[in-house]
Amino acid sequence: MDASLRLTLRAAFAAACTTALLLAAGPLGTAAAAPPPTPAKAGAGGGTEVEVPGPQDGTVAGSGHIRVPAAGKAKKAPQLSEAERAADGEVAKLVDNGPTSDRLDIVVVGDGYTAAEQDRFHADARAKWAEITAVEPYSTYRNLFNVWTVDAVSQDSGVSGDPTPAAVRDTALGSYFWCEDIERLLCIDQPKVEAYVAKAPAADLVLVLSNSAKYGGAGYNEPSATLGYEGISTASAGNAKSGQVAIHETGHSLGKLADEYFYPDTPGYEQYEGPEPVDPNTSTLPADRMAAERTKWYRWLGAASPDGGTVGAYEGGGYYVTGLYRPTDSSIMRVLGKPFNLPGTEAMIAGFYQHAKPAAPLTPTGRTLRLRNTAKVSVPRLAGPDGRQLDVRWYLDGRELKRFAGRTEVAVAELWLLDLRTHKLSVTAEDRTPSVRDPKIARTLRSTVDWTVRL
Repeated sequence: MDASLRLTLRAAFAAACTTALLLAAGPLGTAAAAPPPTPAKAGAGGGTEVEVPGPQDGTVAGSGHIRVPAAGKAKKAPQLSEAERAADGEVAKLVDNGPTSDRLDIVVVGDGYTAAEQDRFHADARAKWAEITAVEPYSTYRNLFNVWTVDAVSQDSGVSGDPTPAAVRDTALGSYFWCEDIERLLCIDQPKVEAYVAKAPAADLVLVLSNSAKYGGAGYNEPSATLGYEGISTASAGNAKSGQVAIHETGHSLGKLADEYFYPDTPGYEQYEGPEPVDPNTSTLPADRMAAERTKWYRWLGAASPDGGTVGAYEGGGYYVTGLYRPTDSSIMRVLGKPFNLPGTEAMIAGFYQHAKPAAPLTPTGRTLRLRNTAKVSVPRLAGPDGRQLDVRWYLDGRELKRFAGRTEVAVAELWLLDLRTHKLSVTAEDRTPSVRDPKIARTLRSTVDWTVRL
């Protein structure tokens, strides 16, 4: 284990959750080295908790959390020329799947790209999005997303800390490796990132791509109090494993999933003794009690999971060796390069639909539609291998019009209205995915659009 990760591990239990801020470990199954003095926490200047990615030569997804300054190294903004300022902050829609109000909007901002390298940034953003959508459930649900790019023009190409701590570059977002003396921890200046993200029409999730091939990343998984996005993932544009780190981090921000890795031989993390966690993928209950109490992921027990093996209750997770259980042995919340397990997939789909709607009106709903009008709705196509699509049904005054099932537009003339009264025309789109078994989540996978119609 590299010396930079010998951080102090401490646990303090509150009434409802565990606070574990300064964690460190090497690959799973190895002993932790003696820790150095505890790094100072953020003071009056503010700070934020970030997740440290696991070592490049291992498989562990993360190395716990540490507090870092929100403004990074607090460098001045680059002094741009007039031509560079003209390119700085330009917004483009990389992926357009509908109105921002009805889609999950990802904003990608690049750092360490000069004015002459913005085309390269756009190519890197497309490549990283392709990498993310190669993983389920992103692959099936890729059409629920919009992806925006915001050009951040840097004076220097590349980012600080690459290849060594002595490398210092003047960049728009102040990205730097060796954050808190951890080589692979890629930190940013959050206020600067927020200034660029604010230029996009909407942001539900933020990805910062650094112009580097060096392995690294970070998970800023606290929701933004000002812009409302769920979190920031940092990644090296030219490193494939950094993309896996970014996907893992969205498990926290979108799926609200806990880390499933743990720390053997680490004082304070031998056994969890706290309350039942709120996270959907960790529990104090073994499989038999989970099934008997019909809680957590009991509906998935015994099912074959895409990350390998069978869903059960595997001891070790949430950083603790004993006392907490995880659904499978090796999902992406524990091991990079693995897919989400079944409970994790369900949680991610739930997270997607917190921001995206199955049905979005293309015809305005605020006016009465007459005989010459047509009610149109946008329903995203699913891209799963089974060919399954959202279930679309139309209703007139609550009575289903079965002949219109599956359609995305209906003309008022097709309704055969026989009186001069006003009527309510409705369309409902519903995702009946077998990847969701929790009825509470299933009820969130539908939306309805209403119009007033008359002759």
